[in-house]
Amino acid sequence: MPTLLIALASNSVMDWEQHWQQVVRERASLAGTHADPGYWDRRAPSFARSTRTRTDEFLSVIEPYLSPRKTLIDAGAGTGRHAIPLADRLEWVTAVEPSEGMRAQITPKDNITIVASTWEDAEVAPADLVICCHVLYGIENPMPFIAKLERSARERVFIMLRESDLPHPAAAIRKRLAGDAGPRLPRFSDLFMLLMQMGAAPDVTFLRYTSTNRYANFDEAIADSRALVGDVWDEAVGRSMLEDMLSREGDDYVFGGGTVLSGVAHWQPQARS
Repeated sequence: MPTLLIALASNSVMDWEQHWQQVVRERASLAGTHADPGYWDRRAPSFARSTRTRTDEFLSVIEPYLSPRKTLIDAGAGTGRHAIPLADRLEWVTAVEPSEGMRAQITPKDNITIVASTWEDAEVAPADLVICCHVLYGIENPMPFIAKLERSARERVFIMLRESDLPHPAAAIRKRLAGDAGPRLPRFSDLFMLLMQMGAAPDVTFLRYTSTNRYANFDEAIADSRALVGDVWDEAVGRSMLEDMLSREGDDYVFGGGTVLSGVAHWQPQARS
């Protein structure tokens, strides 16, 4: 782990939990965003389509810790983008996912248990490994969430978040309509400082990958962008901008989000170190 990051965290007087909560609250004020409980149910098909063909470098980070006799919990499993391939390498995977639409996209396997719950409310037995990828953005109280991840892991915890801004056409549309992209989401750097405040000293791996959003039709792209732009959405402007931003690949409408930088923090649970 970079020495500079440790020094910054050790010398910081900021309360990173309060900082995180403020970022999440400000983002939640953007009407129509991820706080909408139906957002992921509606977006599940396009999300699955967007991630199904993406090379996922997270799997290379967790690779050294896998074995056929180990178990894993995927907290916020989404469409199973990690749970499904990891099930082929592990004895058992427990996929915790609150969205019915996202759960419906998870391919059934004999060694995957799907738990229909938020992570906060989930009742699951501990596992060797616990992963949580791109989930914490909307969690206003991250410390109890992370503490439960740690309690549930016998060997190692992995949390991945973006450091880059959200790679989505809605950001450009909102900037045109409101003059800015709106309040930001929490970033990996926020997570790192929070973990240091909690007493963890995680190993850090940064990943760069190309982000692509795929939609089955133009109306699906409109609905997804409208939800993230919020209450300043203008139908005519939104449609016009999406027509310029989206390309066609076969039957899909595609938005190229460019290169995304994400970080993975992973560490041995403190109680078992």
